[in-house]
Amino acid sequence: MLKHDLSLKNIKKGLRSPKQAFDKTISELAFRLPFAYTNTLTTIGTNVFDRDWDVLILLDTCRVDALNEVSPEYDFLTTNDSIWSVGGRSPEWIAKTFTEDYKSEIKNTAYLSANVFSAEILQNHHHESALKNDSNLAYRLLGRIPTVDVSSLGRFEYLYEYEPVGTAGPLGHKDGGTPPRYVTNRGISVNREYDFDRLILHYLQPHPPYVANALAENRELERHESDWWGYFGETGDYETIWQTYLDELRYVLDEVELLLENIDAETVAISADHGEAFGEYWEYGHHTGSINPYVRKVPWVETMATDKQTHEPTTEPPTAGNNEDNTPESTEERLEALGYKM
Repeated sequence: MLKHDLSLKNIKKGLRSPKQAFDKTISELAFRLPFAYTNTLTTIGTNVFDRDWDVLILLDTCRVDALNEVSPEYDFLTTNDSIWSVGGRSPEWIAKTFTEDYKSEIKNTAYLSANVFSAEILQNHHHESALKNDSNLAYRLLGRIPTVDVSSLGRFEYLYEYEPVGTAGPLGHKDGGTPPRYVTNRGISVNREYDFDRLILHYLQPHPPYVANALAENRELERHESDWWGYFGETGDYETIWQTYLDELRYVLDEVELLLENIDAETVAISADHGEAFGEYWEYGHHTGSINPYVRKVPWVETMATDKQTHEPTTEPPTAGNNEDNTPESTEERLEALGYKM
């Protein structure tokens, strides 16, 4: 859930932005909580393991209409389709995707993720032990899902360890999430070095904070890039946010283009764990239990890849993960920096 606590300051914001206030209260209690619970009893959406693919590329928060808008700029985006995701937020998608029902497929899958929730759900099992005073009841409901442990995966790499939010590094912005080049590099290396049946590459972009333009212009993030929720609530400036979001999508698609020239795969699927709502149906962001089509309906593009050896990755494997008995350092600050409150 995006971080907006009950306070006098936020009450005043709610009065100025009644739709956002409605989203945080009525929508959460009347709609998202019941659907989050229902999703623990059955499956709302299509599990990606029910589809045929060798490599699955996840673009975090990528909307169907956004990918369609930029698709003429990329030759590999030719057959744009869509599916309904099994989650409205990353932890819900992870918990509902890696379940006991798909254990045989999961054991032959390598999952390389720049999303912090990958470890929180699959290794730390935070959703199963979240305190009852946790502010997000929908998140706690995920503990009812028979999610497998990280040890069930063929390989698991914690790519969010490279340049997380607040960390200066050679490839990204200090106020941005893990740059996509790390996912590209590790994806190429694992594809060349190992022989897993399936490979999942979980890019963080186009998830906020939006850094593409700030990186290109060598500047600090502006308000609409670091806190689009607050900016939109105060200004109603949808167009600026939308164009910035599209630029962030292009930022990661440029990396996907490089990836596809340097891996071998008969079927590559490009999709998302969930989308993003910018006020449609009075919803903002993405939330566990959401059935908003702008959040729950995600792209499904199929292409192929041939390794032309045009890029030699230099990123070494992360120190944690890989089915070793390591516990990643606390992710609470990282999640908060990305706009989450557990």
